[in-house]
Amino acid sequence: MKILSLSFALIFSCMLSSYAQNSSYDEELAKKLGADDYGMKKYVIAFLYRGDKISEYSEEERAQLQRGHMDNITRLAEEGKMVLAGPFFGNEDLRGLFFFNVESIEEAKALTESDPSIKAGVLKMELKEWYGSAALPLLLELHSKISKEDI
Repeated sequence: MKILSLSFALIFSCMLSSYAQNSSYDEELAKKLGADDYGMKKYVIAFLYRGDKISEYSEEERAQLQRGHMDNITRLAEEGKMVLAGPFFGNEDLRGLFFFNVESIEEAKALTESDPSIKAGVLKMELKEWYGSAALPLLLELHSKISKEDI
């Protein structure tokens, strides 16, 4: 009877564990993206705010800084360091977000400080660690397939 009970318990636990695992799991892709067992990983988000020195620049100078800001975003995305970026609608002090694919706040800080608008004080940032899907870097590849024009 003990053997039958143990056999039943073993079969039942195996059935439960098979239900808990994702049948479409791709181990190679998970490793490539740095995913944990839940398909997640750490990122660093930069919250970009209106800077204190914005009024010190002419409209033309701000346009040049914005062009440099956009070029910097493109460069970081091409390097795989930035996986998501974008502005908020409206004219609030919180201007936009950067999602960095880096291990530390210090590394994200160095990358954010490479932005001409940050250097000029037109934007300032606040950094936070964030836990999200390790698949975020795949968005860049998809985005290039749906955008008619470069930013």
